[in-house]
Amino acid sequence: MKHYIIPIFIPHYGCHHRCIFCNQRKITGVETSVTAEEVGKIIAIHLARLTLPRYVEVAFYGGSFTALSPAVQRALLQPASEALRNGRIQAIRVSTRPDCISLEIVDNLVRFGVSTIELGVQSLDDAVLAAAARGHDAAAVVKAVQIIKAAGVTCGLQLMPGLPGEDWPSLLRTAVAVGRLSPSFVRIYPAVVITDTDLAALYRRGQYTPLTLDEAVRRSAFLKLYFESRNIQVVRVGLQATEELSSTDTVLAGPFHPAFGEMVESRLFYYMLVSFLETCGKYPSDTFVIHHHPRDHSKVRGIARTNITLLRNRYRLGRIVLRADGYIPGELIIETNQKRYLLNKLMLLNT
Repeated sequence: MKHYIIPIFIPHYGCHHRCIFCNQRKITGVETSVTAEEVGKIIAIHLARLTLPRYVEVAFYGGSFTALSPAVQRALLQPASEALRNGRIQAIRVSTRPDCISLEIVDNLVRFGVSTIELGVQSLDDAVLAAAARGHDAAAVVKAVQIIKAAGVTCGLQLMPGLPGEDWPSLLRTAVAVGRLSPSFVRIYPAVVITDTDLAALYRRGQYTPLTLDEAVRRSAFLKLYFESRNIQVVRVGLQATEELSSTDTVLAGPFHPAFGEMVESRLFYYMLVSFLETCGKYPSDTFVIHHHPRDHSKVRGIARTNITLLRNRYRLGRIVLRADGYIPGELIIETNQKRYLLNKLMLLNT
């Protein structure tokens, strides 16, 4: 059964801390606070649209839900909790900060039926967290994850590569630390410069240089591969494209692209093919056939055939043929020089 999310946005509502990258109103496009009555109406509107059975989840995004007063949390959760008890929805999730988690807070969420908590972690490098004015250290993340998992609640983490002070060693440390925490899933949102933020001020003064699109793709591809190799699901890479984010008045600089997630997947396929060609002993002398799953076709090819062009130029390949006849997404079968070779992402971990 397909998953259907009913999003409830609460930008900055309850959050008493402003990080250097944050302007939630610009990110979500929502300017006002949400009332319990509005939550009920939003749920009803979405449920009325459904014509087929779905696994429906109400998700409170933006802001820091558990920084709200307990009374407001209860009020906002009540309509969703009622829908859950009546079988109209199947799950509830909230997003919050690691330093706004305690045993009492999580117990209260569980009583209202919350089954997933997402933590905006961004990094697990204390120096990067300090530079981003997060207001907490990596130890707060570890403690929050332990409390959430001990309560039997699904825990997800949101990461933001490219913050001030981060380099490849820092990113590696964050990846390893996340791997040890073993969350159920991760979202990867490379840092972009949003207007009316402290990061925008640093950028304008020349004190912060955002990642290029290519570098953001490289770092995100590494994180995705690393986490998936440890059975940590990566549910999203790159910010969701919205009309607000697509405006040059919102994103001043940085690696925002509406197809960022596909670019990351495409880069991983490119690395797979490069790894094969570098280790196969000799380059193909005849037609180079790439068998792949149908839904991977555009990712193997690359945007504007980027992967095909790069491979042909780098290895002097002749005829490259893409055949969407594979059975397993993410795997490739290479047919060349009268031989067939099976490729998958895990091979990249050994290169």
